[in-house]
Amino acid sequence: MQETIDTLNFILALGGVGLGFAACVVVFDYTSKNLTLKKMLDAWWTAGALLLTLSGSIMTLIYSEIFGFVPCGLCWLGRVFLYPQVLLLATALYYKDATVARYGLALSIPGVLVSLYHHYIQMGGSNGIGCPTSGANCAERTLFEFGFMTFPLMSAFLFLFLIALYTYVLKTKSN
Repeated sequence: MQETIDTLNFILALGGVGLGFAACVVVFDYTSKNLTLKKMLDAWWTAGALLLTLSGSIMTLIYSEIFGFVPCGLCWLGRVFLYPQVLLLATALYYKDATVARYGLALSIPGVLVSLYHHYIQMGGSNGIGCPTSGANCAERTLFEFGFMTFPLMSAFLFLFLIALYTYVLKTKSN
């Protein structure tokens, strides 16, 4: 079982790095005014965001419910900002509604803030506002790959990618 967890940790950490890179590509494409991604994103952004949020939600449940890792209070708070996006994006995909990007931003911005604060604590920073109690220590790292990648940082990369994607869509749809 531990070998499976270690392999999955490595794959997820690579995915987190990939999401960070993808967020930079989306931001660069918009800020450079090239908009080379526009046609592809116009067609696939909702489905892609749904796939990412659904995958992230499922993975959090696999780690807690199947592998037995108890999520801490900040992990639960991060889930609060992730899980509703699955339903919002599924509904938006069905109705072809791009206005969901506004609501996704409203959930992703506090999500990234919680995730970055949680990563800061896991990397040894002081826990200034405390960790909501849930039976697990917010400073304890369940995953630590490449000397920097933690679950909260993967979550932050997911939220940052979603922020970049939602912003791109909102800005290019209004032009």
